[in-house]
Amino acid sequence: MQTIPTPYYLIDKQALLGNLEAIDYVRKHSGSKVLLALKCFATWSVFDLMRQHMDGTTSSSLYEVKLGYQKFGGETHAYSVAYADHEIEEVVANCDKIIFNSISQLERYAAHARGKPVGLRLNPGVSCAGFDLADPARAFSRLGEGDPERILAVIDRLDGVMIHNNCENDDFNRFDELLGQVEQRYGAVLRRLNWVSLGGGISFTGRDYPLAEFCERLRAFADKYGVQVYLEPGEAAVRHSATLEVSVLDIGYNGKHLAVVDASTEAHMLDLLIYRETAPLGDDAGDHQYMICGKTCLAGDIFGEGRFKAPLRVGDRISIGDAAGYTMVKKNWFNGVNMPSIALKEADGSVRVVREFSFDDYVGSLS
Repeated sequence: MQTIPTPYYLIDKQALLGNLEAIDYVRKHSGSKVLLALKCFATWSVFDLMRQHMDGTTSSSLYEVKLGYQKFGGETHAYSVAYADHEIEEVVANCDKIIFNSISQLERYAAHARGKPVGLRLNPGVSCAGFDLADPARAFSRLGEGDPERILAVIDRLDGVMIHNNCENDDFNRFDELLGQVEQRYGAVLRRLNWVSLGGGISFTGRDYPLAEFCERLRAFADKYGVQVYLEPGEAAVRHSATLEVSVLDIGYNGKHLAVVDASTEAHMLDLLIYRETAPLGDDAGDHQYMICGKTCLAGDIFGEGRFKAPLRVGDRISIGDAAGYTMVKKNWFNGVNMPSIALKEADGSVRVVREFSFDDYVGSLS
């Protein structure tokens, strides 16, 4: 690893397998099918491992549909907030199910489905989300249909619904409560369907999550309504399975000890900025505290603060944790800072680089 130039994302396949084993447990004991949410993680170099433990992919755009179909296989669910005339035929050609966000989109494009199962996004108006920005049930939300009477008016055209109203929800009781509210309001809808996707945002691969209770709840729901249940984990599938490996470029002090590294939150871990979060850094037992700063001109380009066992020096390498979900799919060329390479760590500890980026990639992204 010390010979690989930084920055690079390092995906630990053994750590990834830990999440996938939890997913296997849920598939086996609940009867649910599990799809990878490509909006969160789409690094297809590990799809060979993931497809052994998951049933397919779900998408948010034409390109994600095509990636899932071509690189992952299994079931390929297509969803978009709004399809366009020029892409609908290609979307249908690359999916097994197509899900519409609104009844107006359903009416516009359902005739293109070619007999494939058709779904509709259902927005129950209740959710678990720590940020208004990510809350699908926020006021004036455009995400899905909420009126059960409107949905029942088109129910004969639907095979299933997709409900996505959890976000980083690690509380099983809250999940259970939300699902109960969905059942209470939409029972007449659910009884007319063949499948129901409960979306993502359920942190069931987290430590100490009550998997047995979760599986029992999912199976009871499926049995009650006679439906196939789908889950669409993104972050839950890849949590704690990757780091961003960086090098210290400069050391300073301005009321706090600072270390500037050869990466950027804005370009490489954008959600840290969007949600005002910090990344796992250093060792809690260390005596030397540093603010780890990105190298762009953005004043707030800061990964967070961490404690280290020894004073940092130029050239030292640092691992920035939790760098799998919503990172590689959001990386960009802000400030022309080079994109991190992507490397895989195998079960035997060996590491290989599977993708590098260059000036030509930067130029090619512009005109």
